[in-house]
Amino acid sequence: MSIPSFLLRRSGSLVLVLLVTSFVVFGMLYLAPGSPLSFVLGPRGGTPEQIARVTAQYHLDDPFFVRYFAWIGDLFRGDLGDSVVYRQPVADLIGGRIGTTVALIALATLIIAVVGIGLGLLGSLKGGWVDQVVTTLATLGLATPAFVIGVALISVFAVGLGWFPTNGSGSGGFDTLVHLILPAAALAVASTAYQARITRASVLEEEGREHVQTAVARGLRPRIIIRRHILRNALIPITTVLGLTIATLIAGAVVIENVFALDGLGSLLVRAILQRDFAVVQAVILVLVVAFVVINAVVDFLYTIIDPRIQLGSKQ
Repeated sequence: MSIPSFLLRRSGSLVLVLLVTSFVVFGMLYLAPGSPLSFVLGPRGGTPEQIARVTAQYHLDDPFFVRYFAWIGDLFRGDLGDSVVYRQPVADLIGGRIGTTVALIALATLIIAVVGIGLGLLGSLKGGWVDQVVTTLATLGLATPAFVIGVALISVFAVGLGWFPTNGSGSGGFDTLVHLILPAAALAVASTAYQARITRASVLEEEGREHVQTAVARGLRPRIIIRRHILRNALIPITTVLGLTIATLIAGAVVIENVFALDGLGSLLVRAILQRDFAVVQAVILVLVVAFVVINAVVDFLYTIIDPRIQLGSKQ
């Protein structure tokens, strides 16, 4: 499959996924009890005139399908709508927060790639007590929820030692990096453990293959055997898991951003759901779905670079 055909196919899949996701989410919000009017007008409510004005402004009395298709039409025109609660364009809300979420996921991905793959290689190649330690650490990492790790990191490194700030995203640059280290570590622990286990299993499987044993019998240097015959063939499952892991970080960021009080898309999504801010919930979820589909497309493209025998768009 050519690259244009691959991109066209993925774009069609993306549009279909977005339509189904938006319909399901919009329907669930529409059927949920309560009204966004209580957040707009306050706990005491407002006058009948105020209620009528806000209801007409945001079309809250329109039937479900009328509101949904009106929103879809605005979306195709590049208009994500206006927030009922914040009373500003949704695009501005997302634009001011997406940077924090992207930086958090990027830093967590770096930790997973370096530490997870590194520990997996160390355990599989060294063996013995080193392998046992790596396996134990990976098991503990997988068994501990992200929010528990987040609270523990805050207690030890922020409150106890005072090395890192307890919350917030910082003022930019190095200050933002310092603020995101603990959240990224909490977000990455479970995925790092899983990446280490997959890397270890993949390398051990490749070590037992016939072509590796032949290379050993020929007297090739261990470094060449590891680089050319083991790691290259083990990269397919490692890359697959890393790509899926990055996609799951998008969902995990919702929890971590609330634990560390980060002003990102995750915390915005939680507040919007609680306040039934339809436009914000829809837009944030669509952004997350687009990111998920794009990451999986990038992983498929990387397959062809790692192993030229795999054709673009084929089933592995």
